[in-house]
Amino acid sequence: MSPASSTDDSKGRATRHLLTMVLLAGLALSGCAEAAAATAAPLAAPRAPLSLPPRPAPCLDVRAGEHLQPILDAAREGDAICLAPGSYAAPVSVPPGVTLWGPSDAVIRSDGRGTTVTLRSRDRLLGLTVDGSGTRFDVLDAAIKLDKGEDVTIEGVTIERATFGILIEQAKRVTLVGNHVIGNGSTALGLRGDGIRLWETYDSLVERNLVEQSRDLVVWYSSRNVLKDNEVRHGRYGTHFMYSHGNRVERCRYLHNEVGIFIMYSRDIVVTNNTMLGATGAAGMGIGLKESGNARIEDNTLVDNTIGLFLDNSPITLGELNRFNRNVVRLGDVGISFLSTTHDNEFRDNELRDNHHSVRVESGGDALGLVWDGNLFDDYVGYDLDGDAIGDVPYELTDLGNALEAQNADLAFLRGTPALGLVSLAGHVVPLFTPKPVLRDPHPRLAPRAQSGGGDAS
Repeated sequence: MSPASSTDDSKGRATRHLLTMVLLAGLALSGCAEAAAATAAPLAAPRAPLSLPPRPAPCLDVRAGEHLQPILDAAREGDAICLAPGSYAAPVSVPPGVTLWGPSDAVIRSDGRGTTVTLRSRDRLLGLTVDGSGTRFDVLDAAIKLDKGEDVTIEGVTIERATFGILIEQAKRVTLVGNHVIGNGSTALGLRGDGIRLWETYDSLVERNLVEQSRDLVVWYSSRNVLKDNEVRHGRYGTHFMYSHGNRVERCRYLHNEVGIFIMYSRDIVVTNNTMLGATGAAGMGIGLKESGNARIEDNTLVDNTIGLFLDNSPITLGELNRFNRNVVRLGDVGISFLSTTHDNEFRDNELRDNHHSVRVESGGDALGLVWDGNLFDDYVGYDLDGDAIGDVPYELTDLGNALEAQNADLAFLRGTPALGLVSLAGHVVPLFTPKPVLRDPHPRLAPRAQSGGGDAS
């Protein structure tokens, strides 16, 4: 990268940060305390994982430097082993039903080959640090791996310099709480391993984990799992669902990833009360759905993403419906983008403000067949004579510049120029050039929920 382009990138990041701060100030001045807090959260320090889990009692004490595997081999189900601060050689395999505890300065250190810690059913790994793993992607070298197990807890563990962080395969009722996974941020995104991966994993909890500088948090072929209060920073996919059904994501923060949450070939996913900020690359998006149905996307805050909400052929199955309620989408290039098939989606009570384009349907299509009701669009030009904060005339999105740009991607080069601005103006004032509407909302809101008196819908 040339010095000039590096300077331009720095200016762009500074400008987006300034706009976000202005947005926060505006929210605070307007009395939207909850919205301001939700948007300010990403600018705070990283969320701290849970503190050291309590030391088990009774517990067999192990001194630093002792060879750990023979001690583990001698343990029986229900035993607990407690590590003193210091270094311990890997690899380590924990027998079924055994607890391994240590403070964060008790470090199980990889020799650079294979998986560092292998778990079995009913194990507990608590508090310690796992440093490194092998480097092979083909055999999924990981810091911690569970394969074909159940009722396992990994809590308060720090993972550093591993190819894959926590790898869970063909498991049930796994609890991952308060762990800190630090990937190799100096490596290109595609060459990093996943921070946390659930593969054919069911009825499990992923809570209050901090994953940074890794690749993805993956949930594949896995159902009925809950992910809540996690934070994922500076990765590729904050959370990536594929062929996974009945999962829930709540109160998570996704900061400066390529994508916040992407849902593929899945159904019955609930995404609620999360924050997505800074997915600003060419493919950046806050939340994306591809061929997925019966999703509930509610009460999320999406700020400074290239695309806020992205839908590609979703839902694909007849009879399924996706619901988007009470989301705030701001400071994006496109608030909501449809790649194909605009049907069986409902958008109610969302806020689309400060985006370059509120809604776009690629290839010149429209979203008239969807349900739009009670949404706030900051380019609404109607009126409210009865003072109920609901527009007295419907909102219609008709923008010639937006329509032409949707059909010809190269026109994005002219975005913000007087030429494209005049094209949009002509579409509004000259009937000959007026494009067909993209969407119609019969009851547009004129103020954010905190001002209009609205509350969460049931």
